[in-house]
Amino acid sequence: MLLTVDLDKLGVARDDRLLDVGCGEGRHCFGALERGAHVVGLDLDLASLRAGHGPLRARARERGGFGAVLRGDAFRLPFRNDRFDRAICSEVMEHVHDYPAAIRELARVVRPGGTLAITVPTATSEALYLRLGDDYFESPGGHIRIFRPRDLADAMRCAGFQPTGLGFAHGFHTPYWVLRSAVGLPRSERNPLVQAYRLFLIRATTSGWLDRFEKRVLDFLCPKSLVLYAQRTAERAAGAA
Repeated sequence: MLLTVDLDKLGVARDDRLLDVGCGEGRHCFGALERGAHVVGLDLDLASLRAGHGPLRARARERGGFGAVLRGDAFRLPFRNDRFDRAICSEVMEHVHDYPAAIRELARVVRPGGTLAITVPTATSEALYLRLGDDYFESPGGHIRIFRPRDLADAMRCAGFQPTGLGFAHGFHTPYWVLRSAVGLPRSERNPLVQAYRLFLIRATTSGWLDRFEKRVLDFLCPKSLVLYAQRTAERAAGAA
């Protein structure tokens, strides 16, 4: 399973309540469910939610747990304060204008002592794609900012989280997006090299030695994603109350 967040570092354990904001089809939800957590995924994309809804509920029944997905907005989470033990927000903040407000809303629903993982593309990889063309940032749904880790960490502190760790992921994906940016995103899906590399990425997820090579080498040389882990302090920011 292709996960960006290390669920061990996040501290996911049996009977934890986990929220995945920007869940897509639910890959992190499935990963947490396998550890015995009760999971809720939230996203704006109906197609992704429909694809993940049935399989997630079915797997939750098999595991004797709870799994559900909802359509919702990261700025108005439909949950009461301190509802969750763990939260994930993966590859979302680079798409939203007021990311500090989104982090404050996450702080509202994570209990004191609970943990959060936010992932964003690395500044190095984003700058590389930008040098190859404007399509990566100007395509519909594209990214609107390049994050510095310090800026994201500062926003997390202001919301009431204390950063606890840093990780990197998806070293094999950086060359993929370099290739797509080089040939031009609007037509890249039809490019034979892009299609061949996508097949390689699919096969790499089932290969033990390729997975180890990515994690031990490429995630340090050319990571696609940066992961910041944090713990909610006893006091949250006033704006998150």
